[in-house]
Parts: sequence; C-alpha cells; structure tokens
Amino acid sequence: MPLKLYKRKTNSGFVWHYRGKLGEDYRRGTTGATNKADAARFIAALEREYFQGGGVEPQGLTFPEAVVLYEKFDKGQDKRSKMYIVRLLKYWKDKRVRDMTPGAIRQSAIDIHPDDSGATRNRQVITPTQAIINHCAELELCPPVRVKRFQFERKIKAPITLEWLDTFCRHAEPAIGALALAMFATGCRISEARRIEWADLNFQAQTILVRDRKTKKQRIAHMPQRLLVALANLPREAPPFGRPETSTRRAWDVAVAAAAEAQEGFTRLTCHSCRHGFATTLLRQGKDVATVAKLGGWSSPHQVLATYAHAIDDATLTDGLFDSTHTTREWVRVETNQVVRKK
Repeated sequence: MPLKLYKRKTNSGFVWHYRGKLGEDYRRGTTGATNKADAARFIAALEREYFQGGGVEPQGLTFPEAVVLYEKFDKGQDKRSKMYIVRLLKYWKDKRVRDMTPGAIRQSAIDIHPDDSGATRNRQVITPTQAIINHCAELELCPPVRVKRFQFERKIKAPITLEWLDTFCRHAEPAIGALALAMFATGCRISEARRIEWADLNFQAQTILVRDRKTKKQRIAHMPQRLLVALANLPREAPPFGRPETSTRRAWDVAVAAAAEAQEGFTRLTCHSCRHGFATTLLRQGKDVATVAKLGGWSSPHQVLATYAHAIDDATLTDGLFDSTHTTREWVRVETNQVVRKK
C-alpha cells in the first residue's frame, strides 16, 4: 500500500505519522508535523526521493507507481475519473512508463473502447494517461508525452434559456430549482455547485465562492437577486446542493419530465446546459468574450469561442450592416449599379 498519514497523540497534542510501502520496502515513522498539509509535503518528498534515486531509477518507473504519485497530487477526482484510471491499470498492468509511446497509448484507447467515439477515447484514455505521465515528468521521473487526439464530430448542445428555466423551476422541487438558477447565474458546473457550502455564500455582498475542480482555482461569482431569494429559502440542515449526485440527477429528470408533460415542446436538457446557457446568453447580449470567460471561470476566451459561440441562424441579420447613421445619411439607393448620393 502507498504511504498513508495517521495521527498519534502526544503529551502536547497530535503529530502526524506515516506508514505504507514504497516499492517492496515497508516504511513507517513520524513526519514531525502537527499540520496535515506539512505532513503531506513530508511524505511527498520521501516518495520523490525514492523514485528519483533511492528506490528505482526514473527510467524504471512503472505505470502503477505513476498512478500512485498522480492520485496523491489530484485528490479531487470524481468517481468517473477514478473509474477511467482503474481501466487503465488493468490494461497497462506493470508496464514501464518509458515503454508507453504515443502510438501505444493511442492503440490502448482503441483496445479499451473499440466501438466508441473519438471523444470517448480522448476523454477516458488519452487525457488521463497523458496527465499521469506528465505529472511524473514534472517530478523528473520520466520524459513528458504528447499524444495525438482522435478526431470526432463535436455535437452542439442546446443551451437553456430564461424561458426554459422559468418553466423548469415551476415544476422542480425548491433545491433543484435553486440548483438550476445557480448554474445558470454563475456558469458553474454541477460538480462545483454540489461543493458549495453555506459558508461560501455571502448574502450581504451577494457573492458565491466557486471552486473549480479542474483547474484547482477559486472564483467569486455574483449572486443575482432571484438566486439569492431561492437560496435563502432553502433549509440549512445540509449544504445547499450537497445531496448525492445520483439523487440530484434523478430529481432533475423528474422535474424535466413534469415540465415536458405540462408544456408542449419543452426540451429535455441536462444540468450542463445551464453552463452553456450562461455563456450563450451573455454572448448574445453583447458581452465580450474575455468578460464571459472570466465570469464563468473558463481558462481562456478561446475556449468560450470554440465551445459556446454558435452562430445565430438568421440570414437577414446582414441587413444590420447598412443600418448605421453614416450609411443612412450618405446612401439612399442603388440603381443599375449607379450610386446616387443624397443632396
């Protein structure tokens, strides 16, 4: 088992100790730290020293050893990410990282997902494999790797609109309606919304602390009045959106089904469509891309453009090219290719 931390009581309080295996060696001892973060840094240094020289040569690093180091670094993995890594471990077994070439990694994606799309192969195989290896490369345990992604047809997900949101909230239980409002108003993902605690809400300043699981960053989002009222009316026994993910999605589907039955033509959309609606609505209201990216926690304006800036299907919009004051004053009509100026 990898090194694990545990507390031991002393005369002056508690001190963090560690125990576990590095390779074939069993280790145990004290970190000398009373703070868990300092203790974690202590055992990370032990592991790094072991893999860099004391235990195995960097070139001999195996994939399971690389996974152990990566999982200590990225402790915020959701269940899906952990499931992807389990499949990778079963595939690669004790393969040495140095033998995992870009071509071999692409072939592993085909072998693990022979009938799935390129998007699935990228998300569930190439991305996590590359992240694990490159984390160890940063520790100078192996060379970094770059793997060519599979091509796939990007599907455009329909964004929610304010009209859709109003209908949904009328048929959803209060906590699920507040969840939809929160994701639409802040652009947060459902995984981020479920991590919000009551202490993260400042009703006086109308702000919400949102923690981005992907980038490990935090941002302060504005709390519009409608969202403030919805949150203020929720019970305080548990976090606002802290119910199990399966239960949350089930309640969401129940509300969508009720709304679809009550209103003909109501579109069945997922939770992530709220984040999509946040970006799309702001862009179509004329907000610049850099501002939308900042407000929604995207890493770059380019990501917003590539994912959310979909064209509006209205060919007559080009009429607006000739609606400026200058154009109206200077040009009155075009006759047989002759421009007539207004006198």
